[in-house]
Amino acid sequence: MRLALGLEYDGTDWSGWQTQPGGNTIQDQLEAALLKFTGSPHPTICAGRTDAGVHARGQVVHLDTELDRPEWSWVRGLNALLPQSIAVRWACRVDAEFHARFSARSRTYIYRLLCAPTRSPLAQRYSAWWYRPLDRELLRQACALYVGKHDFSAFRSSECQASSPVRELYQFDVIESDAVIEFHLTANAFLHHMVRNLVGTVVEVGRGAASLQWAQEVLVSRDRTQAARTFPAQGLCLAHVEYDSQLLCVPESKFVD
Repeated sequence: MRLALGLEYDGTDWSGWQTQPGGNTIQDQLEAALLKFTGSPHPTICAGRTDAGVHARGQVVHLDTELDRPEWSWVRGLNALLPQSIAVRWACRVDAEFHARFSARSRTYIYRLLCAPTRSPLAQRYSAWWYRPLDRELLRQACALYVGKHDFSAFRSSECQASSPVRELYQFDVIESDAVIEFHLTANAFLHHMVRNLVGTVVEVGRGAASLQWAQEVLVSRDRTQAARTFPAQGLCLAHVEYDSQLLCVPESKFVD
């Protein structure tokens, strides 16, 4: 049986998703909980391998198991064994052809930026901080330059292992809520550090340090050294992963006696 799990986690204290020798990763913690819950190892595959410090409220994972239990039992059982900063939100049986990574139609990330004269201790785990004024209209114009299918080599890290730098960015919106600016990005897939590098680049335009023409030239250059610095991890959250409804229908959240 193939099982899909929906995960939410605070990535602040974890070394990213992917397993590491020290065991301080989301995948390590989930697979340790699965081992205790089922009595046998269960390798997992995720939709998006988030970096250290990056959060998720819409991560999707799949695993294969011979253990037949009610879906709610997986949720409750695993959550009883996971750290407080990691939670399984739902569990769902899926067909054998479902793949958390390769079946995904799109992924949506949200980057939160607190734009304020002083930093906020209460917001610092879930948003980056910017202490200068930003022109919201210039931000939106800069974001619009990157929507579409492009070679995003200028925004990938040197550690990126993707075979192709071409991605299709469907959405790059600016949402304002008081002093917080949220950047909503949806694409078929993302390169390593792509979101954080894009945000850093449009902020250069928004603060008046660079022009819209420069932002366009960075994209065309395909040269990472031409773009702005990588913005901090804590502002980034994997918000949603989209699948065909025939492959995955997320169960409605409800109380179970």
